Amino acid sequence: MKPNPLNKLKDGAKCKVIGGTHIGKAGTVRDINTSKTGSITITVLQDKGVRFKTLGKNVAVLENEK
Repeated sequence: MKPNPLNKLKDGAKCKVIGGTHIGKAGTVRDINTSKTGSITITVLQDKGVRFKTLGKNVAVLENEK
């Protein structure tokens, strides 16, 4: 899998954190919110069941290599 530069966030998409506090972690996008200021925040669910929140700009959506 490789990062998708278009960053098409949607619920259930596989993603990898490429910036911020949780850099290097990966999981599934579960909750997408937009704040009053326009920042996108998401909840990422890892395979082990651990959840964390991060900004959408810090995440790359993964897609299968072709």
